[in-house]
Amino acid sequence: MEIQEKRQGAVTVVRPQGPLVAEDAEQFKLRLGEVMNRSLGRFIVDMGGVAYVDSRGLEVLKETTDLLGEGGQSLRLCGTNETVREVLEITDLAGSFEYFADAGSAVRSFL
Repeated sequence: MEIQEKRQGAVTVVRPQGPLVAEDAEQFKLRLGEVMNRSLGRFIVDMGGVAYVDSRGLEVLKETTDLLGEGGQSLRLCGTNETVREVLEITDLAGSFEYFADAGSAVRSFL
């Protein structure tokens, strides 16, 4: 899995490319932890390059939003496709995240 990172003002956009599955989940989790520490929680995950997630990928997303929740925040996702949204809804995790159509609107949500 390739993970791109881009700064937009004070917000970091993390964009994984490829399925978020067990083989790559730990790498993704470590990267999110680094970004969370550097950006003080001002980051979003652009899911536009993620075709699907498995159970371990879901755990990483949930663990990240739980950590952010301790500071009164939630994980902001953008660009989620229909398949990923459906998995989040079926697993009852959809309400754990904030959703935006694109990175620009997600970045503006921090203002």
